[in-house]
Amino acid sequence: MNLPIIENDPWLKPYTDIINKRNQNIKSKREELTSNVSGSLSRFADGYLYFGLHREKTGWVIREWAPNATALYLLCDGNSWKIEEAFKFHPLDHGIWELSLPLNALKHGDHFKLFVEWNGGSGERIPAWAKYVVQMPDTAIFSAMVWEPESPFAFKHGRPTSNHQPLLIYECHVGMATEEEKIGTYNEFRENVLPKIAESGYNAIQLMAIHEHPYYASFGYQVSSFFAPSSKYGTPDELKALIDEAHRLGIKVIMDIVHSHAVANEVDGLVRFDGSEEQYFYPGGKGEHSEWGTKLFDYGKNEVLHFLLSNCKYWLEEFCFDGFRFDGVTSMLYLHHGIGASFCTYGDYYNDMQDENALTYLALANELVHEVYPEAVTIAEDVSGMPGLALPVKSGGYGFDYRMALNIPDFWIKIIKEYPDEHWTPGSIWWECTNRRGDEKTISYAESHDQALVGDKTIIFRLIDADMYWHMDRADSNMNVERGIALHKMIRLVTATTINGGYLNFMGNEFGHPEWIDFPREGNDWSYKYARRQWSLRENGFLRYQLLDEFDKKMIHFISGIRDFASLPLNSIWEQNEEQVLAYTRGEYMFVYNFSPSNSYTDYNIIAPSGEYEVLFSSDDTAFGGYDRIDKTVHHFTAPDVSYTIEGKGILSLYLPARTAMVLRRIEKK
Repeated sequence: MNLPIIENDPWLKPYTDIINKRNQNIKSKREELTSNVSGSLSRFADGYLYFGLHREKTGWVIREWAPNATALYLLCDGNSWKIEEAFKFHPLDHGIWELSLPLNALKHGDHFKLFVEWNGGSGERIPAWAKYVVQMPDTAIFSAMVWEPESPFAFKHGRPTSNHQPLLIYECHVGMATEEEKIGTYNEFRENVLPKIAESGYNAIQLMAIHEHPYYASFGYQVSSFFAPSSKYGTPDELKALIDEAHRLGIKVIMDIVHSHAVANEVDGLVRFDGSEEQYFYPGGKGEHSEWGTKLFDYGKNEVLHFLLSNCKYWLEEFCFDGFRFDGVTSMLYLHHGIGASFCTYGDYYNDMQDENALTYLALANELVHEVYPEAVTIAEDVSGMPGLALPVKSGGYGFDYRMALNIPDFWIKIIKEYPDEHWTPGSIWWECTNRRGDEKTISYAESHDQALVGDKTIIFRLIDADMYWHMDRADSNMNVERGIALHKMIRLVTATTINGGYLNFMGNEFGHPEWIDFPREGNDWSYKYARRQWSLRENGFLRYQLLDEFDKKMIHFISGIRDFASLPLNSIWEQNEEQVLAYTRGEYMFVYNFSPSNSYTDYNIIAPSGEYEVLFSSDDTAFGGYDRIDKTVHHFTAPDVSYTIEGKGILSLYLPARTAMVLRRIEKK
């Protein structure tokens, strides 16, 4: 009998042998890795409990894997950073090195590094399993730091449950979450930003740039220390306090985990850690990402799998993260990393260009995460459309809970850039928002951090552009601003209410943040002006940003207030491209859009489920920057029509102002 992935999609039958082989590879590798730990991936992934620096009752012990090394020494404050025999590691089996020290050799807050020798060379290195890494003041030099406070942080609040709500993700960057021109902190985020997110109704945050990374402007995507939370924002305990407070507020915390590549730095990264090129990474060109300038992990090595799987468990167990969004999955899946590739047929997913080792790793990572914490959330960021990413491994998939619907933001960019409003067609909007594999859940979004970075544009900037700087005052009147605000609300509503899994928004985009993200770099004189969020724009009371924010709050609270909203049947009931009207239902709720820039329709007839309807809210409400042309006090009743004989259907007559959307609920059936 075929695996469920093939039963669900008969077009995959020609690739049955490949799919079965991949599934068997996953099972075989899991059995190989867990043969000595009673078949438990979780026990296999306990590497962080063994490697790295640990304070024990009688002293300190530190272990590292460095198979090519001939000698290892600990450099630290306690030995004045000198190579001394008393701080020399001794070798164990399988390339592992160990050093034991008395308790007085190290203390909380001490700095330390390794000095590694190999045939033909030597150099200082940050321990690969370091749990806290800091940048030395006024330098570009990093060192590990002993983090063993006398009173370590203790979590007080349990992880929140889904509570029958779809996943509503607020994508965040701690450093740029402050309005001040600086790097924000974990504490500032906990105190100032988490309450805003909770008030807005989002039930999850996705934290970017948590792994330690030397270059701030990399947005956290060039990781140097995989077990160390970035010290740019504060201490490990301060990150734990942030997560604990989010849990108190009922907010899940998802980590943007980067296992697709690593920074190419040697002294503060993993490259040539023991002097060899191939310790953690593929050899030669296979280990280089030509566009990112980073190194690519060798997922075929068991030691690398141990390192990465232990990294997943570490963040779940030690910091109580609720799951992960795996970055750069496309780069992992293919030997060409998606560069210059087009994915037009199923054959593009089942040829000799897939990295079978990476496919196996991703499946094992998902199985591990859900073994450690069954309610965990895993999300794949893949632009290729690889079938089965968000299917269980036992079904022939790779175990993610969700995949990012990257087609949707690309679609919005395309039509905003290339088509005048009068050529926007409801049929294409409906298709793009609902075009997904029926057996896999997705995270829909209109835009993420990608669209907010320099080199791209946010939706609000594409719609309004420079007029944002001069005409966002509520007392001002500007047709371009009016258009942008109207479409901004409609785009978000149709994207968020057609989900089959969850919805994501990047921090500040919900209220139309006017500035792109440009991290401090040489090209902007190391300025933080654009690496922040101007919350005051939505809070000062006289700008239109607040109106967009109020609409987003209404939309998010509406969705979260409906039990199992994402599972309600989603049906298109009206697509009129010429008139630019779209209508669809989810259970008892109806969503109606008039995308026409100029035509308002009086007594517009839609074939709808028979009954009585009330208007819950509309994008034209004055509270959201509209004109209150839709009377919410009026109930609407379907009427029979002899030209339509579909049972349970009737004619619903509505007033549809131009560029508006409304949400209705059927309160009585006929």
